[in-house]
Amino acid sequence: MSMDFGSKSVKSDINVTPLVDVVLVLLIIFMVITPLLQRGKSVTLPEARHVSELKKGGDPILLSITRDGKVWIDKEEIPREEISSQLEMHMQMLPGAPIMLKGDRDVPYKAVRETVLEISKTHVLGISLAATQLKEK
Repeated sequence: MSMDFGSKSVKSDINVTPLVDVVLVLLIIFMVITPLLQRGKSVTLPEARHVSELKKGGDPILLSITRDGKVWIDKEEIPREEISSQLEMHMQMLPGAPIMLKGDRDVPYKAVRETVLEISKTHVLGISLAATQLKEK
């Protein structure tokens, strides 16, 4: 009396195909959505040793100065002489929102200073400057 267990045994192999399918779909979703999460114009920020986080006021109004000296509010290019009027309009839509200035690390300091002077015409209480933190070695 011999028993044949091979034909009626349970297969205990792990089927990873559905797992790989789910992971690939999630990867594609994140690859599509991640660029949409970035606000403002893309710039290379300067590095700083001490960086603090913006802790009050909710989502900031982002002003970006690109390498060529152009000024952007979110993703809309603004002529330099219209910065204060456009910023006041944004401040009316988002009262109490902080203002964050993102300047490219290669932009001349003169362009940043002129932009800050235009922003100060709106009588804002403060401007936050964006930077990336230096990595500790």
